[in-house]
Amino acid sequence: MVTIHNLGFPRIGKHRELKFALEKYWSNAISQDELLQIASALRKQHWQNQNELDWVPVGDFSFYDQVLDMSFLLDNVPKRAKNLSDNKLDNYFRVARGRAFVNESDCNCIKAGEMTKWFDTNYHYIVPEFSQETNFALQAQHLIAQIKQAQEQGMKAKPVIIGPVTYLWLGKSKDKTNKLDLLDSLVKVYVQLFNELAKLNIEWIQIDEPILVTELEPDWQIAFKKTYATLADSSIKLLLASYFGTLQDNLSLACGLPIDGLHIDAINAKDEVQLVINSLPNSKVLSLGVVNGRNIWKTDLSATLLWLEPIHQQLQDRLWLAPSCSLLHVPVDLDSEQELDSDIRAWLGFAVQKLEELRLLAQVLNQEQTGVTKEMASNIDAINARKYSPLVHNSAVKERIAKVNDELGNRQSNYKSRAKVQSKKFNLPLYPTTTIGSFPQTLEIRQARRDYKLGELSTEKYTQAMRTEIRRCVKIQEYLGLDVLVHGEPERNDMVEYFGQQLSGYVFSQFGWVQSYGSRCVKPPIIFGDISRPKSMTLDWITYAQSLTHKPMKGMLTGPVTMLNWSFVRDDQPRATTCLQLSLAIRDEVLDLEKSNINIIQIDEAALREGLPLRKSQWQTYLDWAIKAYRISANGVSNETQIHTHMCYSEFNDIIEAIAHMDADVITIETSRSNMELLDIFDKFDYPNEIGPGVYDVHSPNIPSVASMVELMKKAEKHIPAKRLWVNPDCGLKTRHWDEVNLALTNMVLASQQLRKN
Repeated sequence: MVTIHNLGFPRIGKHRELKFALEKYWSNAISQDELLQIASALRKQHWQNQNELDWVPVGDFSFYDQVLDMSFLLDNVPKRAKNLSDNKLDNYFRVARGRAFVNESDCNCIKAGEMTKWFDTNYHYIVPEFSQETNFALQAQHLIAQIKQAQEQGMKAKPVIIGPVTYLWLGKSKDKTNKLDLLDSLVKVYVQLFNELAKLNIEWIQIDEPILVTELEPDWQIAFKKTYATLADSSIKLLLASYFGTLQDNLSLACGLPIDGLHIDAINAKDEVQLVINSLPNSKVLSLGVVNGRNIWKTDLSATLLWLEPIHQQLQDRLWLAPSCSLLHVPVDLDSEQELDSDIRAWLGFAVQKLEELRLLAQVLNQEQTGVTKEMASNIDAINARKYSPLVHNSAVKERIAKVNDELGNRQSNYKSRAKVQSKKFNLPLYPTTTIGSFPQTLEIRQARRDYKLGELSTEKYTQAMRTEIRRCVKIQEYLGLDVLVHGEPERNDMVEYFGQQLSGYVFSQFGWVQSYGSRCVKPPIIFGDISRPKSMTLDWITYAQSLTHKPMKGMLTGPVTMLNWSFVRDDQPRATTCLQLSLAIRDEVLDLEKSNINIIQIDEAALREGLPLRKSQWQTYLDWAIKAYRISANGVSNETQIHTHMCYSEFNDIIEAIAHMDADVITIETSRSNMELLDIFDKFDYPNEIGPGVYDVHSPNIPSVASMVELMKKAEKHIPAKRLWVNPDCGLKTRHWDEVNLALTNMVLASQQLRKN
């Protein structure tokens, strides 16, 4: 019989209940007990959604981030947060966001943990910190409580934890400590954890080791052998899970580890499945991720069964089926979507539907086909309808793509020539100040957008409301003394969704929310067909903002690669082709802005790095088409037009040459949480253009001081000449409150003025 299980379920709730509960708790609107009750109710509901599985994941629920959970389980809490409070949950939030509450006194505020992307996804994790003082100790109360709760609900609990080798690999040494020197002491705590779980009658535990799909140095491969030789003595069966890619040179390593089962991503590593079967001892279970945990398209069940049937005949009871990875990366339930085009809705599957697909696959393979004939026929109809739908294909777009050439991606002159022209035109001071684009999204703004969408606010009144907010943003920026202004983006719900709503080939869900980090959720647009821009998307708002000031106003756009990487992308053509379609649409917008005398244009590529394949040997192919797409979107302008781009929370040092090849006049990046460590690469690489290293961590409510920002910029000066430095926040300000923003930007402008005096 085929066993079905899940690697993880979305934790935010069908209606983002966790998000709203967290934000109420942080603002002291609810108590900790109330927060815990909401979390408990969510877990119960999510386990109920999975009750037809043979094994249900437990421990995948988190208040902020599963990696941070693992740090607290291991008592690997940064020294600065270790003894701030007896309340462990509040200490947890201090590491996540710098403070536990919005109104917390400065004595309880700390520097938040560094945050970066989880492999090649748009999920962010809090980076574990290591040093010579690191000591691990088991603090498993939180996990044990969840296991007991699941067992009381009658669930067959399969605890989910991050494996010890991946945990070390994900972290950062704060001194010269070799992370692998900590392995022995770390594994001892895992042994203690397994002993505790055995007391709870746990049969299987899922250990996530996704770094097995990366290119591992020999010492990390040895670490795997050493670690699992020790863990093999456990009485609990170990299911080691890899996902997001192929095993390749780690295939023999993974199959040879003394574990009881191996999960591989059969969406991305389908060609490796037979090799794994041949290499895996007959005593071990093979779990295949046959339903895509990263995208929202229906699984072609007939094709999947045709492929699985001989595998099932070969493996019999040793075959387990699951999604390719945790369903954290997809929305909760398609049944909530009642306004989607019915044709397109029939092509989709969210987390709940993906688990239903697993059930159908298992029923057919187990020859329990009663009642599934109708569902299988419906699946075949949906797959065929999408394949041939006129909604998907646009001949005019395909003809334009065929005419693309490299010349479209070249500027008129090189950066040095452009910089002279732009310096004369804008006459900006040393250390010019700007922001990344968005300003706080107040309740009034959100209400006006909501009312307009529901038809309860006329176009005239909506436009008036947005213009009022734009005037406010411009007035505040002029008062604060910023040098290059933005219009504040009050009309935008999301930096991708806003543009996607105005492009052909996109469709949008109502409740398709996915967690990005903590309480931050995004609703990725769905690219279902060929993309084009029917009309201008930003021109009216930005030209209105420019009419209010003599200072330069930045046009704010989202770049094609980020539009791609932060969307659910069609899987019936290469991603490179879809990205090129996006680049032509953005190019049209850039040229319209320039014609209207908007001569500073920011094209954000916040998600450029997260699209990198997990293996460096595959990077260049991705970078070639991604950078080409960006250049085509940006480089049709004259020398006078200054092109900016922005990247946030990305370890970009290893692709710095590709970033330089983007040839943006100014790049702004996140550096405050890393204390400017990201700029170390510029000691080795002579970055030719201008750069704005972020000095204000917008993902923390902490207000940076003038002195701290000056100190950060002085560190930046060691790597980049002052004449090519800008002063700006790390990212957009939409999630912050105006009182925080005013104080922080006041300090930022004062810091810039102090730097000029020095």
